[in-house]
Amino acid sequence: MAGIGDPVRAGFVASLAHPGGNITGNTLLGPELAAKRLQLLKLAVPTVSRVAFLWNPDNRSHAAYLDEWKAAASALGVELLFVAVRRSDEFDSAFAAMMQERPDAFTMTVDSLHQLQIGWIIDFLARNRLPGMYQVRENVVAGGLLSYGASLPDLFRRAAGYVHKILEGTRPADLPVEQPIKFDLSVNLKTAKALGLTIPEPFLLLADEVIE
Repeated sequence: MAGIGDPVRAGFVASLAHPGGNITGNTLLGPELAAKRLQLLKLAVPTVSRVAFLWNPDNRSHAAYLDEWKAAASALGVELLFVAVRRSDEFDSAFAAMMQERPDAFTMTVDSLHQLQIGWIIDFLARNRLPGMYQVRENVVAGGLLSYGASLPDLFRRAAGYVHKILEGTRPADLPVEQPIKFDLSVNLKTAKALGLTIPEPFLLLADEVIE
């Protein structure tokens, strides 16, 4: 497995250190990532106080995301608005209900169902002038505002090392699940301009990638 959510809560492995079965690899999850994303979002858009969080209740690994975001929001004085979408036909009604709660920013995971609709999501946020913080830079390249998270190319390159070791005879149960070590911060200034936002200079100096 490469770049997945929480493999423990999803039931794939017994623990990160000791998978204990026939599956191993790496995960997108890292220590205090939600807090870092929220801090960066507030640095880029200081007026943020109510953040809508898109999640999939049918994705068992999302429990870890929710716990982490709740703790981060409480510590930073931000109110979270949870937006649950299990199926593609729920997006319209869920996002309409979300806007009635008057969020001033948006965030989401990399749930596969949600990523299939990323074009629709980015367009909805643009039409409603709502800044979005994403987990992967690919969503910013597609038109999202900000992202901070593990580098997907790096995770997939490192996954090849697992393949090599397993083909040489190492048991997956003996290969600990790795957490990310390379993180990217990306910002799309074209999207910021369209949203009427001016990204502070200190934020731009932190960014690994600025799309203009």
